[in-house]
Amino acid sequence: MRASEDAGLARSPGGAGDGPARPRLLLLITLDTTGGAQAYVAALIPRLARSFELTVAAHGSGPLRATAAREGARFVELRHLRRPISPGHDLLAVVELARLFRRERPHIVHANSSKAGIVGRLAAPLARVPIRIFTVHGWAYSAHEGLASLLYLVSERLVRPLTTATVCVAENERAVGVARRTCRADRTVVIPNAVDVGSAPKARLEGDPPTIVSVGRLAAPKDFVTLVRALGRLRRGSFRALIVGDGPDRASVEAELERLGLGGDVTLLGEREDVPALLAASDVFVLSSLSEGMPISILEAMAAGLPLVASRVGGVPELVVDGETGLLVPPGDAEALATALARLVAEPELRRRLGRTSLDRAVERFDLPAFQDAHLELYRALLAARGLPSPIP
Repeated sequence: MRASEDAGLARSPGGAGDGPARPRLLLLITLDTTGGAQAYVAALIPRLARSFELTVAAHGSGPLRATAAREGARFVELRHLRRPISPGHDLLAVVELARLFRRERPHIVHANSSKAGIVGRLAAPLARVPIRIFTVHGWAYSAHEGLASLLYLVSERLVRPLTTATVCVAENERAVGVARRTCRADRTVVIPNAVDVGSAPKARLEGDPPTIVSVGRLAAPKDFVTLVRALGRLRRGSFRALIVGDGPDRASVEAELERLGLGGDVTLLGEREDVPALLAASDVFVLSSLSEGMPISILEAMAAGLPLVASRVGGVPELVVDGETGLLVPPGDAEALATALARLVAEPELRRRLGRTSLDRAVERFDLPAFQDAHLELYRALLAARGLPSPIP
């Protein structure tokens, strides 16, 4: 598309109409629920709402709608965009999004999560959206198996030519995408996830017995069953554990807790809105995933100053420095996970040392302002290359 055609999309922002015109940006995500990709979008909204005419679109109504309303951005609830692969709904979602894009006329569509990334990049060219960005929060073909994995791989390759820029949250994800031909090296940037480190309450690491906490959706690829089996290998009474989150695997997690007789040691809290306070009241954070991009849950634990135990998958080693900020273990290995947890449960000084360096690393590399600025610079460069309005500083 020529720059002159792109520039024809510009219109004045809504509202009072005073001040310079802002470019239009639409943030797209599959579901408005609790999760890492949603936290990524929520972290961008306050900064982007000042610089763009911002719209957020997702299926459902949850925390992102509330964040958008608070920051003066528009929220559009989508009807047909769903997480499961469904040819009928997926085709309707393409039509629904194409109509939305024609109505909103965004200069940029920035899609997040695998389903929204594929469907959104199919719909955007139909509506002549000049800039199409996709953020990879872990490649779906790596997180799934069998036919689902193949369908995601083929779909990602099909929409790659429709993608103006790909954002990977970890260097590992960029390397995987380039190797599997789902992103182009010259059109892919790495912007690590981030959290507001300064505002996070800090853990005191004085639990007796220490509290082990894990946060995540009870669904693949988080593998909470392996975590429960690892906890079952620890000495009873030496710890207590909290699992924060909900999802389709809850029944299997509950069954494993009952089988191992861990009901008195492990509590399933379900979804909670006070995760920062729960982290600050804990002593060890654990994530037993089989696949990850760059998990926000680990960043939140680092911001709280917690020592970490995590699977050596995806971008996790870019967060957790083994032996310095936490301990890394092979995925799906309950025995290795139990050994690492037992070490931290038994050694309070090790917990404190790893917790201090964990917090220091979060401050140095994963704080929110640099994350927001990196996205603004990407948008600004892509808009400038097409002769489109620049975001307001």
